[in-house]
Amino acid sequence: MLPKLSSLPKLFQSRLSRRIAGWVFVSLVAIEIAILVPSYVRRERELLDQLEEVSEAMVKTTVRLVQEGMYDEEKLVNRLSHLMDESLITGVAIYRIDGKFVENFGEDPQLKFADLKNVQSWDCDRLWLGNRYDVAWSGYQFGVDYVFIIRHNSTSVQPALYAYAARIAGLVVVISIVVTSSTMFVLGTIVIVPILQLRKDLILAADALSRDTPNLPEFYALTAKREDELGDVMQAFCQMFDRVYREILHRKETEDCLRREQEKSERLLLNILPAPIADRLKQGHQNIADGFAEVTILFADLVGFTQLSSRKHPKELVDLLNQIFSAFDRLSEKHNLEKIKTIGDAYMVAGGLPDPESHSAEAIAEMALEMQQEMQNFRDRTGEDLHLRIGINTGPVVAGVIGTRKFIYDLWGDAVNVASRMESQGIPGCIQVTETTYALLKDKYRFEARGEIAVKGKGTMKAYLLTDRLLALAIS
Repeated sequence: MLPKLSSLPKLFQSRLSRRIAGWVFVSLVAIEIAILVPSYVRRERELLDQLEEVSEAMVKTTVRLVQEGMYDEEKLVNRLSHLMDESLITGVAIYRIDGKFVENFGEDPQLKFADLKNVQSWDCDRLWLGNRYDVAWSGYQFGVDYVFIIRHNSTSVQPALYAYAARIAGLVVVISIVVTSSTMFVLGTIVIVPILQLRKDLILAADALSRDTPNLPEFYALTAKREDELGDVMQAFCQMFDRVYREILHRKETEDCLRREQEKSERLLLNILPAPIADRLKQGHQNIADGFAEVTILFADLVGFTQLSSRKHPKELVDLLNQIFSAFDRLSEKHNLEKIKTIGDAYMVAGGLPDPESHSAEAIAEMALEMQQEMQNFRDRTGEDLHLRIGINTGPVVAGVIGTRKFIYDLWGDAVNVASRMESQGIPGCIQVTETTYALLKDKYRFEARGEIAVKGKGTMKAYLLTDRLLALAIS
């Protein structure tokens, strides 16, 4: 359907429309000018010929009378002088055929006998000076030995030419405007409007691809039915968008899948290693090891688990162990402690690493007390007679990751060995700590002195049993 006439001015708003309109308009004007110039010259000749007809008729009559012997030279001059009464004749000059001047009257013509090229022809020569027009007539061919140079009043010729040129120029402009508008009117539906719509489609396509919207835009190119090159372009656009959209969708699905897998890997890695250590491993660090001046280590062992394992199905046994250790994991996360590992039915946790923490001993003490409470809840819930034996020590350690497979963040040092001895040589259901840990916690927690105990590899050491929080701490 052709666009409405009211929408025609909008077509000129596009750069392509303006270029087409300008090219068409200039081409039409150039063609019309090429036609106008010869037409202008022809019109000029017609107007001057009208002046010549007046003098030609007069001269022919005079020549005929001379041929018939009715006029001598004096009568000839007298007759021509009376022609000055004509408004179109302003001057006459008479020469003999040999160039001898005879007479002139009125305005003296600027065209002289010496300027004539061929006095043997009827109309010897012409000279147009704008307001005056000189024409030389020769009577040689008629046996009359005179040349007549007639000056005409041509003041009306130039305005007439201007008016003629103005009419032609106006017609040129009107034709150019009409043809240009008609061309734009037709091209609007054939080329320009579809191109502008295709441009909108490209913008919609870019927006759809960038926003990743599930609903595809309604493209003009999908509904346009064209059997030409522009239709081929629209079809190619639709095919390109469909292919790009599918490729991007496939890429995003792949990226989402990779991201989910990466998140799983991250979670698995963070379940094994502390976040700062995991970051260092991802950056390519190997054999990570750091020294810490004061770390509090807790070892816990399930007393009675060996007997329980002999009478429980493996799956049921693992389920019970998972309940206990999952509760311990929640406690370590609650107190911002680092779970190191589980070995069988033993659980190891540390405070003060990988980021040093001045209150790590208190956090370990709180976790130890809450672990006992969790075990009490477990016994009440399941009826199983399991108890915890807990050992705690504070001291310097080296912590890090070594090897290339099955990474684990581990601790080394005498403080770790002593904490392990506190657990293994402790009392079921009790929390045994070293004198070093006791010194850090004695003002906040209640202890019972156990006295000196024999520790493998260390000799005798003083040990204390952590029993409860002090009243002030518990109230707060």
